[in-house]
Amino acid sequence: MTDYSNLAQLPLFSNSLLDWSLALAIAAIALFVMLMARRGIRAYYKRMQATAETELLEIPLQVLSRSTLLTLLVVALYIGAQWLTMGPKTQQVLGSAVTIALFWQVGIWMMAAASIWLERKRQRSLAADRAAIGSLGIISFVVNVVIWAMMLLLTLDNLGIDITALIAGLGIGGIAVALAVQNVLGDLFASLSITLDRPFVIGDFLIVGDFMGSVEYIGIKSTRLRSLSGEQIIISNSDLLGSRVRNYGRMQERRVVFATSITRETPIELVEQIPALIRKIVEDQADTRFDRSHFAKHAATSLDFETVYYVLSADYNKYMDTQQAINLRLHRELQQSGAEFAYPTQKLYLSSQESPADDDDSPAARGRNRAERPEAA
Repeated sequence: MTDYSNLAQLPLFSNSLLDWSLALAIAAIALFVMLMARRGIRAYYKRMQATAETELLEIPLQVLSRSTLLTLLVVALYIGAQWLTMGPKTQQVLGSAVTIALFWQVGIWMMAAASIWLERKRQRSLAADRAAIGSLGIISFVVNVVIWAMMLLLTLDNLGIDITALIAGLGIGGIAVALAVQNVLGDLFASLSITLDRPFVIGDFLIVGDFMGSVEYIGIKSTRLRSLSGEQIIISNSDLLGSRVRNYGRMQERRVVFATSITRETPIELVEQIPALIRKIVEDQADTRFDRSHFAKHAATSLDFETVYYVLSADYNKYMDTQQAINLRLHRELQQSGAEFAYPTQKLYLSSQESPADDDDSPAARGRNRAERPEAA
């Protein structure tokens, strides 16, 4: 009963019914004005968003349109409370409440501004700088953590908590937490390393051990690849940086080596012409650079030629189209010249052997043969 009686004796409850009605009316009017202002800002922003160009006030209006109803309600109640008689403690509580609400609203505005900037940066980077896309998610995470950490510390400071001692305690506790989640932190620092060093970017085709696929997303904990067969491959960032990564996305041109084998019965004159023929066929293809073509060796069942050229593109389909055109024309040219492609064959040579006695045509041998031949009866 004593607490309730003390509460009833506060200056706030000494206001008349007219004072309370006036305060609530002013609060309602203030809330209505702020809601209408927010509605007007959102409508004006939608009209500006419909245009093709980005105007100067478009981003500030988009940020202000994120004002929350709770913040507007707290501010309206604070404005209405100014028409009431209050004690120092009540004024301090109301001041802290509206300050904390404004802190969190500012945090929402700052987070919205950061998100809008990062999204516009991502849209510009889709065509110009794919390397920046992978770092935007990590930057967004770090910015959000910093913003809300600042808002939390300001809120605690406004509530009268000594944040200096809290920060010192967090520093000591952070060591224990870091030891407990060192694998997560390892992936986090690995993601920062990927962001800064950029060994690969969104869209690059990677081969990591037995896995291969295109990079779809670079996150805080893991990187996601889309394999050729369609499934998603998720690899932790620390494992990814600790592996040998083959990045085909950085390929400027493709070196191609192919062999041609013809039969061993091919005339030497035609064999001498084949390297020049292959060179002409390769040079006639678009976006290629010929390197060499040689009669490489005498194989067991064929004469082997080795050819090296470059496709001036990293596109695998382009390489296959070029190689197909070379193979078809080479096949046609060799067929017209009379040369045959080699295939595994074996030749078996047979010889008949007669007895030495049958081959001896001397008189003594003929006499022996007659002696051995039985007389007719």
